[in-house]
Amino acid sequence: MKYKKILKGKFKNRPNRFIANIEIDGKVETVHVKNTGRCRELLLPDADVILEVSDNPNRKTAYDLIAVYKEKIGLVNMDSQAPNKVVAEWILKQGFDYVKPEYTYGKSRFDFYMEKDDEKFLLEVKGCTLEIDGVGYFPDAPTERGVKHLRELAEAAGKGYRCYVAFVIQMEGIKEVLPYTVTHPEFGVALQEARNAGVGVLYLECRVEPDCLVIREDVPGIIERKDDCDLQ
Repeated sequence: MKYKKILKGKFKNRPNRFIANIEIDGKVETVHVKNTGRCRELLLPDADVILEVSDNPNRKTAYDLIAVYKEKIGLVNMDSQAPNKVVAEWILKQGFDYVKPEYTYGKSRFDFYMEKDDEKFLLEVKGCTLEIDGVGYFPDAPTERGVKHLRELAEAAGKGYRCYVAFVIQMEGIKEVLPYTVTHPEFGVALQEARNAGVGVLYLECRVEPDCLVIREDVPGIIERKDDCDLQ
């Protein structure tokens, strides 16, 4: 996944979850933040950030905040739309017979439904931007929707679907994502219940560049994963 046109800036403050004030070439501009999560450990005063230039002349803001540099980690892509885009690109290379994004099952809408031969797959994607002491965590804010997805996946797994939750790691050097039970204990419980029911957990390491996010080529595909436990 590649961004069309980017530039650098410095983070100043975030009046609300949708906008931030960024210094660009000595002038402070209000930009759109492509992540409604808290991101408090990322958006620190004077942090170096990456912006995408909007190609829509009618927008109120001319830029989108898509990435930030974090000490000891490097560049963190914080675009909440990016994980689904990179997973869509990744899936299309894996030889599925059929792929449908935004698939409704039960009372949930999952990010992807796939078919291969006689097997049916459900995949839910979660982006990870929270890092503590070299480990990734999710979620950085309570997510009732995430808990609901995990429980629906567990139910589907019991009916013969091959089900996965994929954590797209939007920074380099992190290989595992744990439930951040400090923020949402119920998510950790639901994740363990899903594992016990046969839902696989994928840690998708990415190559992160200022204008690009892509799942690494050495990450195994889905079809060949036969073990329904924490595979990488």
